[in-house]
Amino acid sequence: MCESLVMQLDHVSYAVRASELADTIQRLGADLGAAFIDGGKHPRFGTRNFILPIAGGTYIEVVSALDHPASEAAPFGRAVRERAEDGGGWLGWVIAVEDLTPIEARLGRDAVDGHRVRPDGQDLTWKQIGVLDLLQDPALPYFIQWNDARQHPSVGFQTPVKITDIAMAGSREKLEDWLGGGLTNALDGVSLDFVDSEEPGISAITFQTVHGPVVID
Repeated sequence: MCESLVMQLDHVSYAVRASELADTIQRLGADLGAAFIDGGKHPRFGTRNFILPIAGGTYIEVVSALDHPASEAAPFGRAVRERAEDGGGWLGWVIAVEDLTPIEARLGRDAVDGHRVRPDGQDLTWKQIGVLDLLQDPALPYFIQWNDARQHPSVGFQTPVKITDIAMAGSREKLEDWLGGGLTNALDGVSLDFVDSEEPGISAITFQTVHGPVVID
């Protein structure tokens, strides 16, 4: 059961069109007072990203779809493309666990292998599951298991930016059930506020920065 798993907020994803990627990372970086770094490409998913490692062992990902068949075939690529074409913005959030096996058993399907080659040549590898569910309900996070915790994107690059609050449109009960009751532990001090909206998913995230709180919607 998921309640026996140790969970942690791994990262939050912001999707944009490829043509908007450069402007978006400059705008968000200016708002947060920190510079995003080139994360590289996800060959299996047909996407690429820029990341901002932040406090708490997590990071912000700004991601766009590549002009590649994988971005239409792979669930994550489809999710990025659809969110970007719908105006862009917060795509979703991701929960890290040490072992995906119980979640695979509960969902009745296997996790998908992923990897991303950073500009420095390092190949980051992981497994993930739940993107299909995010496509159906953007309020639900998907799960990730890093093959080597020493490769986590937050290692060695942290900035003082910190997530303090996530405004979420959706059902708390459904989310608690999805996480097996581990919602409070997974967020580890991050406040989750449920708001009314016609569109489920993340409505806004509040960050603490050296210049004070910043809200990005």
